[in-house]
Amino acid sequence: MYKVHNMIKAYPKTGPGTEKKEPVHSHKQSFYDSSGKSESCVHRNLKSFTFNDLKNATRNFRADSLLGEGGFGCVFKGWIDENTFAPCKPGNGMMVAVKKLKPESFQGHREWLAEVNYLGQLHHENLVRLIGYCSEFDNMLLVYEVMTKGSLENHLFKKGVQLIPWATRMCIAVDVARGLSFLHGLEANVIYRDLKASNILLDSDFNAKLSDFGLARDGPSGDRTHVSTRVIGTMGYAAPEYVASGHLTPKNDVYSFGVVLLELLSGKRATGDENAGGVDETLVEWATPFLSDSRRVLRIMDTRLGGQYSKKGAQTAAALALRCLDVDPKLRPTMNEVLATLELVQAPKDVTNKQRRS
Repeated sequence: MYKVHNMIKAYPKTGPGTEKKEPVHSHKQSFYDSSGKSESCVHRNLKSFTFNDLKNATRNFRADSLLGEGGFGCVFKGWIDENTFAPCKPGNGMMVAVKKLKPESFQGHREWLAEVNYLGQLHHENLVRLIGYCSEFDNMLLVYEVMTKGSLENHLFKKGVQLIPWATRMCIAVDVARGLSFLHGLEANVIYRDLKASNILLDSDFNAKLSDFGLARDGPSGDRTHVSTRVIGTMGYAAPEYVASGHLTPKNDVYSFGVVLLELLSGKRATGDENAGGVDETLVEWATPFLSDSRRVLRIMDTRLGGQYSKKGAQTAAALALRCLDVDPKLRPTMNEVLATLELVQAPKDVTNKQRRS
């Protein structure tokens, strides 16, 4: 199932001036640029659908076409022609995911704009592909490629789903690290800001892509050390300094990656009552004492793996997670450093490909 910004939280202000008003869209090239230059750039990359097109593609947004839903809207399965993108009958052409925004959602409107701005211009093998959009009166929709395996969240935590083996988990971690490294390496220094298991989508071979760019922001430029924003994100994944101050840097994404890496290692959610300390204890709080002790570090590992993992690789990944979760953002590694470390942990390619498809 697809989710639309599950568990989004707006944290309270922690002091005078903490909450800053964000522009509706912050990318250097905005969808509604008065010069028309960047608008045409986005238009060249994306298909502009009519609302009637998407009604037909999803069979009038029927309930049996629903892939998922969240606070800002629903995602429906649709079918379009691979070449013309015209709507077609189910089973013909290309299956797509159509996100339909709730008309009354102002926050959702802001995020719709951010998705168009970023995914309309950024292309990478580890970012989900945005095919097009619809903007007719109150009808705001986005059309994406379908990721047939759904979210990492479902495969890690949902009961009855096939267990993800160790090698595949490390491949997913590498894919996510590549996506974030790409964003941070751009001239705009893009900060994803909402990394979590439900926003990592998997294709039929368990290749991972980042989805849902509604909270993405351009990072600091020039002499600026951070971007000041209102604090919004997902509890358990957001970096502590961001929650406390609203100061946004690429190192916030590194912290969130550390949480996702812990989820991959442990099979436990970032927050939840299944953690050892119950609903009031986060995964980071539970795991940190083990991560800090080389003799006990393997106690965090997912017991469902039955010990079928590289002990050395697990220790390396756990040590990396601890660095990503450092309370001092300056001591966290860059995503390039994270990626380099994880590529060393990754299983040999022939073993990886076999386990991905097992």
